[in-house]
Amino acid sequence: MQLETGKAKHGMVGTLTSIIREEGVGKLYRGLVPPLLLEAPKRAVKFASNDFWGKAYLALSGESKMTQQLSILTGCSAGATESFVVVPFELVKIKLQDKTSTFSGPIDVIKQIVKKEGVLGLYAGMEATFWRHFWWNGGYFGCIFQVRSMMPKAENPQSQLFNNFVSGAVGGFVGTALNTPFDVVKSRIQGAAKVPGVIPKYDWTYPALVTIMREEGPAALYKGFVPKVLRLAPGGGILLLVVEFTLGVFRQALGPPYI
Repeated sequence: MQLETGKAKHGMVGTLTSIIREEGVGKLYRGLVPPLLLEAPKRAVKFASNDFWGKAYLALSGESKMTQQLSILTGCSAGATESFVVVPFELVKIKLQDKTSTFSGPIDVIKQIVKKEGVLGLYAGMEATFWRHFWWNGGYFGCIFQVRSMMPKAENPQSQLFNNFVSGAVGGFVGTALNTPFDVVKSRIQGAAKVPGVIPKYDWTYPALVTIMREEGPAALYKGFVPKVLRLAPGGGILLLVVEFTLGVFRQALGPPYI
């Protein structure tokens, strides 16, 4: 949906039906390997860098505890850090998912990109990916802080799990609402074939946002929003729930000073 230029021909259901009818069910899973390989290191970097930047900003600001502003800044910094890990995997995924793709698989994508553009070619779309993760994580962690402060204090582990899920789900929704335009631009940049001597239509993020809005209208910046938010809103809640639960288990196992 995000690679499609002009007025969208189908919604989410129409796109699914069209892909199955024209290309088969297997096409729905094309490009699955890169996200699967990326998931664990991506989430580890996200939360580890959020913890690192949180401590760094607390020390720099002189605050004794996290504030709303610091939580947003910390999240944005975590997203910026995470983006450096993500780019090559996202590039391979986009190349495979393009309807016109002739690549046989992830390894073929990597080999051909390195052959034609060198190793740095794997970082095409780095700037757009940076902004995509910068805004998603800022919205995600900023909302978690705010929603947690508004919810009743958890009286037992079950209530704590519920609070974490709700906070993460709201954060996932807001993060997706903030970053979808940048995701559309990233997909356009990474999906375009490079032609020697020709300036790409989509090159830098913010000028590309203006180009898409001018040529296709503001709604084009939110192509693919529904399937994204259906995945990332509950996914954000589950992610926070699992991380906090796992950390709690390790803290109990390790004992002081981790408890």
